[in-house]
Amino acid sequence: MAASSLTTSSVLFTRSTAARKSFSSYSSSSSFPGINSVPRKFNIRATTSPAPTVSPTTTTSVGVDASPASATPSKPLPFRVGHGFDLHRLEPGYPLIIGGINVPHERGCEAHSDGDVLLHCVVDAILGALGLPDIGQIFPDSDPKWKGCDSSVFIKESVRLMHEAGYDIGNLDATLILQRPKLSPHKEAIKANLSALLGVDPSVVNIKAKTHEKVDSLGENRSIAAHTVVLLMKK
Repeated sequence: MAASSLTTSSVLFTRSTAARKSFSSYSSSSSFPGINSVPRKFNIRATTSPAPTVSPTTTTSVGVDASPASATPSKPLPFRVGHGFDLHRLEPGYPLIIGGINVPHERGCEAHSDGDVLLHCVVDAILGALGLPDIGQIFPDSDPKWKGCDSSVFIKESVRLMHEAGYDIGNLDATLILQRPKLSPHKEAIKANLSALLGVDPSVVNIKAKTHEKVDSLGENRSIAAHTVVLLMKK
């Protein structure tokens, strides 16, 4: 080994030994010098010291036992979107009521109420936007008072709940799916009546109608369905 290497190693060894001796002398004394004579055991046993007390002004996370109301946003949403869907069987001997309009047809909707597939669908869309239970829970078909009920009652209640929550309808888009009859001659009457029930201008209501290309119960004229999307705006 070169002389320079031996000299460097000797210096490092000497410094390391001196450092260990210095640390040993500190740890053997009752306290570390200089830092206000802090007892040695404070540093050595710091992990066993009690947790610091939380100041009353410190912000903490909500506990698991918080009330359900605490999860409600303090600031209402500026808008809400809801989707509704409904389907009814078509059977002979029943009137076909769509949007509160009696549409001439040899079949109508078999249902507990008047079977208005569009109004039921619109109600569910509004309730969904508000985050409320669906129409079947609020107006259960097990309750005899809804037997044969005009579905405008359900619309008016959903509108009341909407206004109570502080919202108005921004716009509504509905699609009716049935093979027969053709709804073109009735669409304007359906739109006007639905707009009146909702208390909105007809320009914010859109009604579309589609066939089901003779596929499944819809295409075989055994059922009728509807989809609705509604936008609610904060007042």
